[in-house]
Amino acid sequence: MTSTRDTQSINRKLAVREDHWCFGCGRQNPIGLKLSFYEDSEQVWAPWTPEREHQGYEGIVHGGLISTVLDEVMGWAIYVRQLWAVTGTMNVRFRKPVHVGEPLTARAWVESVTGRKVDVRAQLVRDSDSHILADATALFIRVSEAQASEWQGRYFDQP
Repeated sequence: MTSTRDTQSINRKLAVREDHWCFGCGRQNPIGLKLSFYEDSEQVWAPWTPEREHQGYEGIVHGGLISTVLDEVMGWAIYVRQLWAVTGTMNVRFRKPVHVGEPLTARAWVESVTGRKVDVRAQLVRDSDSHILADATALFIRVSEAQASEWQGRYFDQP
């Protein structure tokens, strides 16, 4: 059986810069998640195996960190559409417990863009059986062109 990661590993890794302190994707943040992102024609996805430091109750991942991972992957799903936006609202549904040490994949896609509003969806999936453990919907609000240009240079490597 091919895992979600094996199937998706053929897709393009996003050239996210690593020299910053973003909690989700920055490599300089010593307590950050240090996520890496990949894209295919439909989605952006990130592998994540939560560690003991990410737990709430014993052996169960804290819901706030699950929400953070979903928010982060949605942000990069927006970027690949050449948009820069911030989270306006986000609703998360926790379907099943997420256990420390489980290999997971967070994936997100843009549902629609209307003016400054961007509707996005995300899922956190267990790699071993493809069960959806949590999902989210969010409304992101596009930032100004000046802010988008600044963030483009700060967070994304140029070819």
